[in-house]
Amino acid sequence: MKLTLTNARLIDPESGTDTLGTLQIEDGIIIDISEGISEGIDCEGKCLAPGIIDIGVKIGEPGERHKESFRTAGLSAAAGGVTTMVTRPDTTPAIDSPEMLDFFRRRAAEIVPVNVLPMAALTKGRNGNEMTEISFLCDAGAVAFTDGDRPVTNPKVLLRAMIYASDLGALVIAHPQEPTLSKGACATSGPLATKLGLPAVSPMAERMQLERDLALVEMSGARYHADQITTAHSLPALQRAKAAGLNVTAGISAHHLTLNQFDIEGYRTFFKLKPPLRSEDDRLAMVEAVASGLIDIICSMHTPQDEESKRLPFELAASGAVGLETLLPACLQLVHAEYLDLPTLFRSLSLNPAKLLGLDSGRLAVGAPADLILFDPDKPFVLNRADLLSKSKNTPYDLRRMQGRVLRTFVAGKQVFPAPQG
Repeated sequence: MKLTLTNARLIDPESGTDTLGTLQIEDGIIIDISEGISEGIDCEGKCLAPGIIDIGVKIGEPGERHKESFRTAGLSAAAGGVTTMVTRPDTTPAIDSPEMLDFFRRRAAEIVPVNVLPMAALTKGRNGNEMTEISFLCDAGAVAFTDGDRPVTNPKVLLRAMIYASDLGALVIAHPQEPTLSKGACATSGPLATKLGLPAVSPMAERMQLERDLALVEMSGARYHADQITTAHSLPALQRAKAAGLNVTAGISAHHLTLNQFDIEGYRTFFKLKPPLRSEDDRLAMVEAVASGLIDIICSMHTPQDEESKRLPFELAASGAVGLETLLPACLQLVHAEYLDLPTLFRSLSLNPAKLLGLDSGRLAVGAPADLILFDPDKPFVLNRADLLSKSKNTPYDLRRMQGRVLRTFVAGKQVFPAPQG
């Protein structure tokens, strides 16, 4: 099947260009890119970019289907321009065996209209005591290994897992928060947390755990990705590791790039995240780190929570926010504020995640998969959480004025949003 998308602003993060042109697709692959306008679907000058590859998406199957099912996560991803979800293993039970991974992949393939690449647990039960069968899980299709938001506290266990993963070329993803200092904390330490009477954690807890992890990376030679770097205290360690040639990358959520700790005033639990929201100075330092490329990847860290787990006192409420549908408009705030241009943004949303996982997608290039999104970066709207397709509605952006709407999403050249009629 052939498809031509013409009169589009082609956003190519690999070349760093933003040009008007035409893109042709055949059998799910990009076969031609040219300047000018020809016959085909008229994109009316709107932006055509590689689909978003979102690392760290939580799907509630198995165990928490009431929070998010494969069906609702897939619909939400397609509506948000996410063409590949890289899913977390923090299900119930955890995805820590080839059998569990096989079940997960089969369910996703049956239901989800976008690509699903599952991560597997690094340790059995995500308990940090014994590493999983990394080789068998790689063979079963795991693209990375992580215990999610549970740091492995025993350095000997983590080192052993890193060495084994390194021998296999497998990617290890960690959550850099020193667990003892972070336990029970729900805010970043400072005058605001004191005023609100909330248990808090110093931003240094992130740096401490990151420094430990990087030392183990140096010992093991592992491929390592820090899921979220959120404080300026961590950036020098990350910079040194990269300068030393360690195979290290880092990510951050759109929430930590667009919100700060003052958003939790009034004990608004939709703003309770893990790690907690940081100072405005930290937020700006993170935006600058994304712009410079020091932080490689922006993700949604999509964490659906039901009403019952959020409608609690702030200290007791569950952490996390949904983000599949809000990832792009949230990040476009940084473009409209002129911190980033569109090719730089999609370097972090598409190209770098593809490189990290060894995918051919994430770029506008002949021969690349036609995983694409067409969007209007300037379309204004007021976000109403009731309109989200996710089963859970826990977004901190509820009733916020935003700019940027996805118009069409294509996976392997097939339109998955809006869903074709008939």
